[in-house]
Amino acid sequence: MDSVLQRIWVYFWLPESKYIIAAAAFFALLLLRLLPRDRRRIGSTAAVFLLCLAGQLFGALLEALDYSRVAIMIHEIFVIGSGMALFRLVSLWVFRIVLPRFGIELSRLAGDILLLVVYVAFILGRLHIVGLDPSSLLTTSAVITAILAYSMQDTIGNVLSGVALQLDNSLRTGDWIRIDDITGRVAQIRWRQTTIRTRNGDVVVVPNSQLMRSKFSVFGRADISEWPWRRWVWFNVTYESPPTLVIQKVEATIASAEIANVARTPAPTCVLMDFGPGYGRYALRYWMIDPQPDDPTDSAVRVHIFAALQRAGMQLAVPEQSMHITKVNEAYRESVHRREVERHVADLRKLELFSGMQEEELRTIGERMVYAPFACGDVIFQQGDAPHWLYLLAAGEAEVWMDFPDHSRQLFRTIHAGSTFGEKGVLTGEHRRASVIAKTDVICYRLDQATVEEVIRSRPEIAEAVAEILARREVEMDEFIRRFSNAPANPVASHPKAGILTMIRSFLGL
Repeated sequence: MDSVLQRIWVYFWLPESKYIIAAAAFFALLLLRLLPRDRRRIGSTAAVFLLCLAGQLFGALLEALDYSRVAIMIHEIFVIGSGMALFRLVSLWVFRIVLPRFGIELSRLAGDILLLVVYVAFILGRLHIVGLDPSSLLTTSAVITAILAYSMQDTIGNVLSGVALQLDNSLRTGDWIRIDDITGRVAQIRWRQTTIRTRNGDVVVVPNSQLMRSKFSVFGRADISEWPWRRWVWFNVTYESPPTLVIQKVEATIASAEIANVARTPAPTCVLMDFGPGYGRYALRYWMIDPQPDDPTDSAVRVHIFAALQRAGMQLAVPEQSMHITKVNEAYRESVHRREVERHVADLRKLELFSGMQEEELRTIGERMVYAPFACGDVIFQQGDAPHWLYLLAAGEAEVWMDFPDHSRQLFRTIHAGSTFGEKGVLTGEHRRASVIAKTDVICYRLDQATVEEVIRSRPEIAEAVAEILARREVEMDEFIRRFSNAPANPVASHPKAGILTMIRSFLGL
């Protein structure tokens, strides 16, 4: 019995066995620590290696029992198996740890091909060691290969197509692509198929041969941060609005607004695409940075377009049906207008700027208030602009920013709902001293310069009350400017109320 065990040990434990087992144990433990997400794959490979060792031990048992022919065949099969398991562990270490540290990213398919070449070379080498001529094996396998290639031509076509896609680098994992009616991100490129994950979370499996036969569009790559994708947002505007004005207003709004995921360059463009029944069909073309939130970004752009058209008094085209009930319509419109004016007057009474005005004066202003919504990020007016409007902020918040000669920009204050701004320019003719940008979606009403002048001319004493309010704001702004620049003090600041009152009277000719 002892002699049998000794013979088994002699046949099983070869001089190189300890090195192979030590290498397999080393790489398995190292990979389990460095690649925790691949523990299942590493564990299964280690289990195969141990199984092959058990198979070699079984072959040694047969050799000890004088079943030499069967023992040699079994032994070599399991030696090849253990060698392939060891090569797999080494390949994981090289492809997943060593190469990435040198900045080399190898696709999984390319790694599989290299590992397959190593497997073939190892198998042929082992066959040569045991005295089997590989050339005769290759000659025999050529016939089998031809038969298999004919019966599995679709599968082989997919495999070769996958290899070609990897070699010419036309498609990578992480690419955003469109093929036929499928749009999504490439999750994996395998031997037979490519997996695409759509924005809805669906996983679509496309045979590699279909990708090679059909055309597909790549419109985003994970390793290229600046790859903007042009999007089209369509809208219809009635013919009452001149096309040149529509294009100008929409382009200016989108170019100046802070909209997440919209690229600054290339600049957005608005074009008139077609003439419809009662409307012009427009398209805003802008560039999207990240393809993932496509619909939310389109929605944000539409919100800004809608607000810009409303501010400009332009109407989106909708299906209309005329009903000739003139008396009812006129009465209804008059009732709606009256309620709207009453609501405006009630809002005006809450504002400090208009608190000293009489009912008739408030009603005059209420009738001439113009609805002016702004989307978040819209520029309400720029520093240095000529003053045309006085604004009443009904809902939302806006920020006042000041630009300085050193090209820096500082936040001066936040305007809350129920406040007014832009008064000084309208009353004195002074150009805007700061920029006002919508911090949130805001609802504003604006008054033109002629309305304000008419009210103050009818009762000049209002100018004094307005001057006192503006003087307080002027002192705050002057102190803010001196804090961030070396600009001289505003000459009005020493006698703010008197100075502003003089400017108002001079400008309005009071």
